[in-house]
Order: sequence, then C-alpha cells, then structure tokens
Amino acid sequence: MNKRILILLALLLAAAFVLSACSQPTPQVIKETVVVEKEVTKVVEVEKEVTKVVEKEVVATPTPSPEEMDPLANVDPSGQTVTYWYQHSRKREEGLQKMIQRFNETNEWGITVKGEYQGHYGEIYKKMLAAIASGEVPSLVVAYQNQAAAWQLSDALVDMNIYVHSPKWGYSDEELQDFFPAFLQADISSQFNGMRLGFPPNRSIEVMYYNMDWLKELGYDAPPQTWEEFREIACKAKEQPFSKGPGEGMGYEISTDASRFASMVFSRGGDLMNEDRTAFTLNTPEARDAMSFMQKLYQDGCADIIAEKYGDQADFGVGKLMFTIGSSSGLPYYKDAVNDGAQFNWSVAALPHTTPDPVVDIYGASLSIPKTTEEEQLAAWLFVKWFTEPEQQAEWAKISNYFPVRKSTAAELGDYFAQNPAYATAFGLLKYGKVEPPVAGYDVVRKKISEAYNAILEGADVEETLAALEEEANQILAENQP
Repeated sequence: MNKRILILLALLLAAAFVLSACSQPTPQVIKETVVVEKEVTKVVEVEKEVTKVVEKEVVATPTPSPEEMDPLANVDPSGQTVTYWYQHSRKREEGLQKMIQRFNETNEWGITVKGEYQGHYGEIYKKMLAAIASGEVPSLVVAYQNQAAAWQLSDALVDMNIYVHSPKWGYSDEELQDFFPAFLQADISSQFNGMRLGFPPNRSIEVMYYNMDWLKELGYDAPPQTWEEFREIACKAKEQPFSKGPGEGMGYEISTDASRFASMVFSRGGDLMNEDRTAFTLNTPEARDAMSFMQKLYQDGCADIIAEKYGDQADFGVGKLMFTIGSSSGLPYYKDAVNDGAQFNWSVAALPHTTPDPVVDIYGASLSIPKTTEEEQLAAWLFVKWFTEPEQQAEWAKISNYFPVRKSTAAELGDYFAQNPAYATAFGLLKYGKVEPPVAGYDVVRKKISEAYNAILEGADVEETLAALEEEANQILAENQP
C-alpha cells in the first residue's frame, strides 16, 4: 500500500477514538443529575400539600359573632323592676330590705328590686304554682331544689347556666372557684339535662349540738367520733344527770325529719339516691344500720322523741339534754336558750361517722328566675350576682347566721367568728358537704321518710319498712318526671 495512504488511515482512526471518548458521560455526572431531579420533585409535591392544608384551616374557622359568643351580649337590663318573693321575717327581713335598698340606690343600670314576704317555703311553693298557671310570675323566687324541679315540669324557669357563664354578665373561672363546690352543685338538675334551676344565696348544715360541761362530768374531753361512742355517752347521760340541770337527764331527743335521716345515712358513707339520680336508694346497708341504731337507742331509754316543736332546743338550754341534731341556722336560738337557762359551755360538731372524714348534710333554699322577658330575667340575675359578692355575703351572714356561699368571705368574718365560736366551728365543716336529692317529688318523699322513721321507732321491722319506703319513693319519682 502507498505510504501516504497508510498515514492517512492512521490519522482517521486516532480522530475517531478521541471523538468517541469525548462524547461518553462520566458515571459521577449521571448520578448527581438523577439525585437533583428527584429532590426537586419532592419539594414541589410537599409545597402543594402544605398549600392545600392551610387553605382548608382558614375556611373551617370563621370568626364568631358577639351574639354567638354570648347570647346575652346585647340584652339591656336598664330600668327593669324585679319582684322578689322571699320567706324571711323579723330581723332577717329587716336586714334584707336594707340590702335591697342599697342595691337599688347604687346599681349602674337603674334596676329596682321590690322584696315581698310571701310566707314560709310551703306557702311560696303553692303560690308559685298558681302564678305559673296564671302567667303572672315574680322575677325572682326562693325555692328548695326539689320545689324548683317541680315548677320546671311546667317549663317555668330559666336555665341559670346562661348567666353564670356569660362572658359579659357572669363569673370568671377564678370567681367560680371561690364558691364551695357542694353549694354550686346542688342546683344542677339531673332530671332536666343539667339545667341550673337556682343559685345559692346562703346555706346551712346539719350539726350535732352538745353540752361541753356535762361531757366533762361524764369523763370525756371531746364529742363522740363514732356512733358507738355516741350511744355510750347518751346512756351515761341518762344515768348521771347534769349538775346544773333540772335533776333528770336524757342522751338525745329524736327528730324524725328527713334531713336527720339523711345525715345519719351520709355519716355512714351512704346516699339517698343512686349516682346518676335516677332512683331512690332508701333500703341500703347504711340506712338499715342507721335506723336499727336509733330503734335500739330509743328502746333502751337512752333517747326519747321530741315532745313538741323545738322541744329539744328548750331541753338542751336548761341542761336536761346532752345531744341534739339539727340545722346550724338554729345557733342563735341555742345561744339564747342556754343563756336564759343553765348557762353552760356548749358547742357543735360533725355527726359521728364511719367514713374517714366527716360528711355533713348541706341544705338551703336557692333563688330561681322564672321566665318573663330577657331584660327582666337579666336584671334579676344581676341582683343575685351582687348579693353573692363577698362583701354582701359577709353582711348577710351576720344578719341571718346562715353560711356564706364563697370561701373568701371568711376574711370578712374574723370578728364574727370570735364572737360566735360555735358558728366558726361549723363553718370549718363546710368542705365536707353533701346534698339531699334535688329532684321533683322529694318533698313528698320526705314526708314518707319521716313516717317510716316513726314506725321504726315504734317497733316496725327495719328492713321491711325501708323496702316499702324505697318502692313508694321510686313510684313518686316516676310520677314526677319531665
């Protein structure tokens, strides 16, 4: 082959090799390109998802209107007149009227409250039934929880939760925590889906009154903590009368009131209804134990039945009676009875109990707001709210000797506690409170309880009597359902 042709072929082969090598990509470049493409794809997809979520949240949370936040926001109570039906008389009525006058003169809305005495609780209950039927109801009315529930069978009352929790007109969380929990709970109705049918202006508790001087004469330095110790002291008091007394003694005089029955059941860890308040439980081990105990105490002569209304209070005052059990609202009357009688040292305590801590029966009427107009209803509530402020509560406690409903009121009662040590002792028991059934029909059941208690004292079989009582009570409850 020609030498020139061989050289040309060699040059062409070399050029082809170089071009082939230059056009081949390196493995490293290919790897980086693929990775970058994948990362970019991920970022785009995530950004799309985040955008969709944010748009959905904005659509789902519209700003509520003031009316939706508080249905009472635009209600104006200015210039309203509130008619208030109450049961207070004598010193309590006089003091209450002065407080009402001060509210009328100082409230910023120009609300006028007209307080009207309408008789005792039973009379007010009947008058209210008639008022509901006629459509001429008061703006504010006193009622026990079971009475309010009975009125609500006619859809006559306002659910006061709307006022209590109103951002504009109600209480803050801090203020609500200042109330004794048992006081607030009492007016919540299980029969009406948690409606608040009333609000507490004051409360009383069941306490045991005892003669301190006589107790020491019998060799004891403290009131009984157990029911067996109560029996022991009561029987000794029968055998060894008080040195300042009339020469005869008795351990305890029995009141068959339903609240005495409830207190004795509570002190043993029992209750009068089941947990969800759908049935009475009056034939429990605690109830049978309480009634068997009282039956034997009576049969053994260590206890007697009260001869007449307030007869136990009178006998206690002259030094004839070691123990009585009753309402703390009676403290001023016991004080007068002792001062006018044997003039001895006395005090109050929680009932004997089998529970680790005492359990005290707390009761008292509340204030209910009948349905009228939104403006009148709000005006009534504003008086209730004012009345439950610590300053007014302290004033009312001194006037009425009821217990205030707010814990902070204690700071306003230092001098009163010092002057009334028994009141101070009872005040210390408020944290152990438990309430009786707040259901429609309980007023009738209370009478049945008292009748059964009397029958047991006269020798009726305890279990049979309580079984019949429970059955009848639940029939009454069934007849008083909404």
